[in-house]
Amino acid sequence: MADITRRLGWRHLRGAPTAHIRHHRDGKLLHDGPGLSFWFRALTAALSEVPVDDRELAMTFHARTSDFQDVAVQATVTYRIGDPALAAARLDFSVDPDTGVWRGAPLEQLGTLLTETAQQHALDVLARTSLSSALVDGVTAVRERVAAGLAAEPRLPATGIEVVAVRVVALRPEPEVERALRTPAREQIQQEADRATYERRAVAVERERAIAENELASQIELARREEQLVEQRGTNARREAEEHAAADAVRAEAEAARTVRLAEAEATRSVRLADAEAQRTERLAQAEAAKAVRLARAEAEAAREVGEARAQAQAAWLRVHGEVDVATLHALTGTRLAENLPRIDSVTVSPDVLTGLLARLGASAGEPA
Repeated sequence: MADITRRLGWRHLRGAPTAHIRHHRDGKLLHDGPGLSFWFRALTAALSEVPVDDRELAMTFHARTSDFQDVAVQATVTYRIGDPALAAARLDFSVDPDTGVWRGAPLEQLGTLLTETAQQHALDVLARTSLSSALVDGVTAVRERVAAGLAAEPRLPATGIEVVAVRVVALRPEPEVERALRTPAREQIQQEADRATYERRAVAVERERAIAENELASQIELARREEQLVEQRGTNARREAEEHAAADAVRAEAEAARTVRLAEAEATRSVRLADAEAQRTERLAQAEAAKAVRLARAEAEAAREVGEARAQAQAAWLRVHGEVDVATLHALTGTRLAENLPRIDSVTVSPDVLTGLLARLGASAGEPA
């Protein structure tokens, strides 16, 4: 369907690439071709839209075979409009200038024409064919006959129609006839299935018997091998016990020899350690004695030197005190006395003491120097 829009009294048509548009005005062809787009006036325009794409037409119809059995035929015809101008002249493909919708039903007319033509040729070929032949080879025969009949139909080229392909999908008899035809085949298939079931059961029974015999033989062989295994295990146990006893004897002898060697080595190591300890003790005693002698000598020398220093200091002190006057000695004596006195936090001087001190100070000041 063409896309038509309105603008201020004008119409604009935009067609699809698969639609052939024909525009007439006053009997003159103004536009002709697929996928057109143009402006026109609705009152003076005559528009036709012819589809040029491939179209599928499915059809189903009934026919009668030569043995008077009804069959249903399902077919599909693919066609196209090869000459749009001729088709528009033979069929009504005109569209409404306001909506773009076909005024008539041209595709239905084409479908009716193709269906009736194909049905005519299919009925003709099936009327000369029996039901069994039609069910076996009828699809191919009907397809070839319908394709040839449509190709030879003169009305189709006169209308501009080209048939692209013909396919016959199915050809079926009536349900009752189809069930009747299926019955012998089903019975035969069922018989084959029953025969296969019986054979399968017989084979299964034979296989189960063979399996049971194999299992019994396997159990007998297994019991015999278990008896051999028990005997072999006893022999292996005795041999293992003997080998363990021999190994224990060898291990005991080796352990005794190792113990003796360890005792001898331990005694030798103890003697060596005792000798080394005695030598170390002796060396330590000698070193301690030498150290004590050196310390005693150093202490005696230090005492002698200290005594000499003290004597020299005392002599120097006496010598210094012998050379100073009595007043200086008194001052020094007072200083030493003050150094050895206990700490005095506060001194209280009475008026009597203060008077005596002032008197002495005055007497001292009056003496000649």
